[in-house]
Amino acid sequence: MLKKERHNAIMRQINLHNRVLSSDLVELLNVSEDTIRRDLQELADNNLLNKVHGGALSKSYQSSFDDSSVYAKDAKITIAKKTLPLIKDGMVILTGGGTTVIELVKQLPQHIYATFITISPLVAIELAKYRRIEVILIGGLFSKNSQITYGGHVISQLNDIKADLCLMGTSALHPIDGLTDTDWEINQLKKAMLAAAKRTAVLCISEKLNISFRLKVSSLDHIDYLITELPADAQELEAYHLKGTTII
Repeated sequence: MLKKERHNAIMRQINLHNRVLSSDLVELLNVSEDTIRRDLQELADNNLLNKVHGGALSKSYQSSFDDSSVYAKDAKITIAKKTLPLIKDGMVILTGGGTTVIELVKQLPQHIYATFITISPLVAIELAKYRRIEVILIGGLFSKNSQITYGGHVISQLNDIKADLCLMGTSALHPIDGLTDTDWEINQLKKAMLAAAKRTAVLCISEKLNISFRLKVSSLDHIDYLITELPADAQELEAYHLKGTTII
């Protein structure tokens, strides 16, 4: 594979999943660790991604949060607007992190009255702009790769919560394999989040559908709503309909 092709493949993974592990790129592209290290450094030097220990992050996955660098921004805004009817005054809502969830927060009506519990400092910052929203940021170890808090302390706090609704982004969703991830700690965190809410909505651009990673978070049975930018009756969503998931 030519270097340009590798760079394009790396950027596609970054754009889709916001973060990527070097070890996964080695396996995906069938090249050496040194080659991936050089590729990531070149892409970082060209200001296309943020290189971190063990991998890389999307430019949109940083504290300054540059709107112009959000991948599939229009699709994520569509998902955000389709999610809004699920959110009612007085609800307790648990959220993960990621650019789709942040786009959702930006679309919330100014008058909404609710309590939001989040593991994402970036989401908490956006929520703090709403006068009638109470914001609870769950503290713990901070993942530089995922930009969220994680670990035993976070999971312990989640075990004491019963939110009305969990809003969760994802890197991969498959009709048979369900919700999956690549990071063990994040995998355990997402399981705890699912258990901490009465209902769960997964917010997912269609490019992340029909993808499976090595660590299973949950089957579709534990996901109440799937929200994409596609029409609910789109052919691409038929397999999820057949599994009984409500498509919005």
